[in-house]
Amino acid sequence: MLDEFSARKFRGWNLIPQELRPLFWDTDLEHFNPVSYPAYTIGRVLEYGDDKAIRWLRDTFSETQIVEVLRTERRLSRKSANFWAIVYHIPSEEVAALKFAI
Repeated sequence: MLDEFSARKFRGWNLIPQELRPLFWDTDLEHFNPVSYPAYTIGRVLEYGDDKAIRWLRDTFSETQIVEVLRTERRLSRKSANFWAIVYHIPSEEVAALKFAI
């Protein structure tokens, strides 16, 4: 049996740090588990996050998961996609948001 704190954390509460919650303005964070939705979570932090958010992202998700999102997530802006492609040494033709950008 889980205590109340563990049960809340298991259900997803408190998994997004307080200072990162504004990045998820359209999400019900009381019922959201970021690990269950890695593409959404990683994309949101890559697009809108600051240094602290990126540290949390790298502590929470593997580099493989982050790179996979860069290769598949079309909702990133060209600016963010290009920046993160450089950081992670991904050729621009392999970055989904850069393939379909107008």
